[in-house]
Amino acid sequence: MKQDEPIVDMITRFTDIINGLKGFDRQFTNGELVSKMLRSLSKDWNSLRMLIEHIKDVNTYPFEELYGTLMTYEFKNAETNEKTRKSKEEMKEPPEAAFTLKSTNDEGFSNTNMSDEEFDDLVLLVKK
Repeated sequence: MKQDEPIVDMITRFTDIINGLKGFDRQFTNGELVSKMLRSLSKDWNSLRMLIEHIKDVNTYPFEELYGTLMTYEFKNAETNEKTRKSKEEMKEPPEAAFTLKSTNDEGFSNTNMSDEEFDDLVLLVKK
């Protein structure tokens, strides 16, 4: 399987090769076809391949059912990847414009005239 190749393209290529070999009187059992298909999957499919190999009997697992399983997995995985991509894009968006207050020193205001307690109250008020 080629990197980032859709499973439908891979299945089509696989079927073309198998049909070509059948033209030369080469016969394959269901188990051989399923095993060859699982081995030809890329590393991105390792988790599904291992799951199928451990849960299903590869010799009796229908080849057509494997097709369906692979296509369903790709579809669900694409949905998950799309959601992940969207959430990453949302995180990259710059925050809304923030404003800051410019500090000025008026003649009528000086924190030296304030007690520490009054200054702390003012700081708490500004934080809110």
